[in-house]
Amino acid sequence: MNRRWYDSNEHTEKALSLLKNMDEERRRALSKDLTSFVRQIKELHEDDEEQDVSIGIERVLGLYKISNARRWYDKVSILSYALKTMSTLPKEDFYNIMEGLSTSLTSSSISA
Repeated sequence: MNRRWYDSNEHTEKALSLLKNMDEERRRALSKDLTSFVRQIKELHEDDEEQDVSIGIERVLGLYKISNARRWYDKVSILSYALKTMSTLPKEDFYNIMEGLSTSLTSSSISA
């Protein structure tokens, strides 16, 4: 049984693990870019009237826990904000972003 909301998706788990081990300056810059990217996706969905946005019970629980600031990423306000913003996207978009993050962070850590 998965204990954390992000354990249910391999890319999400990997992306958060890579973010956790990233230096603070790089994590902050990536979080800003991520928030900006998510806002652009949300704007695209504003025109899509048929798009259902349901974040699911696991992500609602995750948002609640973020508000309690109990996890490592809750203590990094810009990353916490990025994750809160991302959690309101449709699941497919959320998982696509996490897959992209996982892939690009893995590639950049290999080439570094």
